Amino acid sequence: MDNLPDHLVWEILGIIQNTKDRNSISLVCKRFHNLDNVRRNYLRVGCGLNPANEALTTLSNRFPNLAKVEVIYSGWMSKLGKQLDDQGLSILSNNIPFLNDLTLSYCTFITDAGISALASCSKLSALKLNFTPRITGFGILSVVVGCKNLRALHLIRCLNISSVEWLEYLGKLETLENLSIKNCRAIGEGDLIKFGRSWQKIKQLQFEIDANYRYLKVYNRLAVEPWQKQWIPCENMLELSLVNCIISPGRGLACVLDKCKNLEKINLDMCVGVRDCDIIGLARKSSNLHSISLRVASDFSLPLSEDNPLRLTDESLKALARNCSLLESVSLSFPDGEFPSPSSFSLNGILNLIELCPIRQLALGHVYTFNDDGMETLCSARYLETLEIVRCQEISDEGLKLVVQFPRLRILRIGKCLGVTDEGLRPLVGSRKLELLGVDDCPRISEMGVQGAAKSVSFKQDLSWMY
Repeated sequence: MDNLPDHLVWEILGIIQNTKDRNSISLVCKRFHNLDNVRRNYLRVGCGLNPANEALTTLSNRFPNLAKVEVIYSGWMSKLGKQLDDQGLSILSNNIPFLNDLTLSYCTFITDAGISALASCSKLSALKLNFTPRITGFGILSVVVGCKNLRALHLIRCLNISSVEWLEYLGKLETLENLSIKNCRAIGEGDLIKFGRSWQKIKQLQFEIDANYRYLKVYNRLAVEPWQKQWIPCENMLELSLVNCIISPGRGLACVLDKCKNLEKINLDMCVGVRDCDIIGLARKSSNLHSISLRVASDFSLPLSEDNPLRLTDESLKALARNCSLLESVSLSFPDGEFPSPSSFSLNGILNLIELCPIRQLALGHVYTFNDDGMETLCSARYLETLEIVRCQEISDEGLKLVVQFPRLRILRIGKCLGVTDEGLRPLVGSRKLELLGVDDCPRISEMGVQGAAKSVSFKQDLSWMY
């Protein structure tokens, strides 16, 4: 090893990603230690950083080329020592000149004064904040004003970020490509209007409303006129994920759905008010769609009219089948504890989608219309490689036995299904057809029954969901 030139050792160190392995290699000899110090560009610290500010100073001096830093205090308690504070964040911004990706998670000691120090990090392109309760919108504004190269911003459970001047400033910069806002109670769909012309730059958008605050703040606050005047197309939007949002005609995010011409992946999870016309319009515009996930919310709390029904039916699935020839991944589900509407997705609608699109991954949750006949039809699904069925109570052993006939199926996951037993898995035992079989919380399937049914088997049984 002593005869290896530095550039070969450098490449070897670059291949080893596990932090513990890198630490072990750096202890082999002084040469490896020095090369690792120069080569390492990623650092993750947390509760073991004590005293935090002094330790961070030492680490930043040891690794001069750090570009990505994660500070995660999940599980922190006061007896573990003081967390990284504003002074520590100032040390980080001053001592790590190449910093371009920073994550602060459960950092409860950092305030606007500390986060403002990041404005001097000219190379910062990604900032992720998870539960930093003392940071407000003014601190975020300081960062976006100073960091002109910011491309990704993730805000998760940042409860005190209410001012949206930072969002308006980002809209004027037109540089942000990845925006994620999850469970920030003071930010609603109507605030996204501030994003302005940056809608045409954004590639990934994740927006999640706290379910406990959905009805309290969203429906009445959506500004109709400003959204209706937004004619800027979302041509670069590739991934869109909306959770617990209101999708109301002519309002809020409904105005975005039919403007995503190049969308590849969409997730609508418990979004109230999604209609067939929303999905039909999306399917017609987004011919490049590869993945769609729909968890359909019950709209019992909203008015229902015959002319404008707030529900999804087979018409949505037909539009996807006709227009999205690249669709590979489909997830359809209904929330636990709610009985799907009879007018929702039928077996024929689901099977039509599978027949016309090259579906490789199919996940069905609480879809009571999918039964043994559906499993029989999947025997001719030429592309299906992964199947997940959860709470599909109409599937029995007769349908499960047909899995062995699915042409390309390699992964099968079954969860909380009451109609299947060990008998349904018997044809798979010893067949070596499946790479992976996962069985979770199915009361009539035993751990013995899954043995040998796949090359890799995962079994869990917690029946508390039944009571």
